[in-house]
Amino acid sequence: MSSSFLYNVYLMPSRDFLGEFEHIVLLALLRLGDNAYGVTVRREIESRIDRDVSIGAIYATLDRLQAKGYVTSYLGDPTPERGGRSKRFFRVSSKGILAIQRTLKAFQSMTVGVRSLERYCT
Repeated sequence: MSSSFLYNVYLMPSRDFLGEFEHIVLLALLRLGDNAYGVTVRREIESRIDRDVSIGAIYATLDRLQAKGYVTSYLGDPTPERGGRSKRFFRVSSKGILAIQRTLKAFQSMTVGVRSLERYCT
């Protein structure tokens, strides 16, 4: 006896929202512009949100964001201060900009009309 199965597969649109730290790192890259590399990203985050961040966490996040296509990187010129090594600079890609906008829109949508939030913020 033969059985036939039929099923429909629906592909959902991408809803890959950024995690909190990914969002913060991308915003730091945008703030820093052409001067965005690991150390400056770390300093920007620490000074703006008063949060200690390890350089390893910064690079792990930048690598993950690059794998997702949200950032690109390039090597700068070697510098004597770094023993002839090059800095790896990062830029937010157009896909990264869309991810920032999508995540921000989701947060804004979720907070609109939440009265209890206003009660706790005063």
